[in-house]
Amino acid sequence: MSAWGLSGVVAKNIDMSGVAIGAYRFLMYALIVGTIMAMRSSPITLRALRVALPGGLALGADVAFFFSAVKETTVANATVIGALQPIIVAAVAWRFFGERMAKRDIALAGIAIAGVFAVVLAARDTDGWSLRGDLLAVGALVSWSAYFVFAKQSKGKISSNEYTIGAAFWTGLVNIPIALVFGQSLAWPSATNWLWLLVLALGAGVLGHEAMNWSLRQIPLWLGSTMTLFVPLVSAAAAWIFLGERITAFQALAMAVVLGALAAVIVGQSGVGSRPRPLRR
Repeated sequence: MSAWGLSGVVAKNIDMSGVAIGAYRFLMYALIVGTIMAMRSSPITLRALRVALPGGLALGADVAFFFSAVKETTVANATVIGALQPIIVAAVAWRFFGERMAKRDIALAGIAIAGVFAVVLAARDTDGWSLRGDLLAVGALVSWSAYFVFAKQSKGKISSNEYTIGAAFWTGLVNIPIALVFGQSLAWPSATNWLWLLVLALGAGVLGHEAMNWSLRQIPLWLGSTMTLFVPLVSAAAAWIFLGERITAFQALAMAVVLGALAAVIVGQSGVGSRPRPLRR
């Protein structure tokens, strides 16, 4: 969770466009982990790439939106808006998978949404806030929710490692034409930028995903899912410490309300320990 939470702050320090960061970071991740799997006689297959394509396209859009968002708005806003993902997924699960939300969970979802609006509106008076950046964060939220659904649908078709590598490959690849269409440079990174990109690939990518994959064998799935709500706290705290982004007392209180409500929704689910949890940035 800490590795994922720091990704936005790291991206803020890279002198490249958000889309270019996504392209280089995920292709690097796919290359590193794919090479490791090949050395272990488990190379990625064309079938795995085909199954991972929808999720990779969704994650590619998510990465383009998210890293562009943290370039234009505060890291706190971008990550707190993204924290609404469990609510979006719950609505999709109700509509397409027949899963029902209890009245208690609907009420908590309303509290979480109100808290997010409070954080966003309060940020209008802070340095670094941008309406365009917040809208990009909303785009990331929708794209990531779609990736979550595609990841769930891949269960039983390929392994989690194959899906992760395949999605990373398509994510990096799809960000190349996005960058070209919007006139963002894909120029060869500087030595400093390469270092930070490696930190993203090995930190948020390898360390975050691989550590989570391992830990879910040791702890209940619901606990791992609930702990993802720690990501916005890490992001906001790191942005305050390393980037000097101001967080008002009101924003801090609203963020606590959002995270508390979302945690209550997830922890209160019956049978959540039996459901798979796909992994993020």
